[in-house]
Amino acid sequence: MTLKRWKRLPGSQTAPAGVERAILRRLPMVTLAGTMGCIAASLLARLLWWGDTSIETARALQMIDIWVIAAVVLHWTVMLTLAIGCTIVFVMKGPAYIADRYDLPDENHPR
Repeated sequence: MTLKRWKRLPGSQTAPAGVERAILRRLPMVTLAGTMGCIAASLLARLLWWGDTSIETARALQMIDIWVIAAVVLHWTVMLTLAIGCTIVFVMKGPAYIADRYDLPDENHPR
């Protein structure tokens, strides 16, 4: 089997770029801003309880850190899902290509 260059399907048209390109352009900044926003909550809690060395404060800060990590992971997951969706839309708006055909065996029953 030799690899051939992909051939465009005759008469196929490409759709104009839509919202997916704008979303893909803004995605890095939104990801960074969202991550920094989540981390800011943990930093703010540490500033508010700066001199307190009680066990309750340590537990509260630890719980806040756990929630911040969970929020950051959720945010990254949402951004990755959005990027995958936009990429799929971007690819689907492109031209159509002719696929290699697959010759089926000429048999009436399975092997």
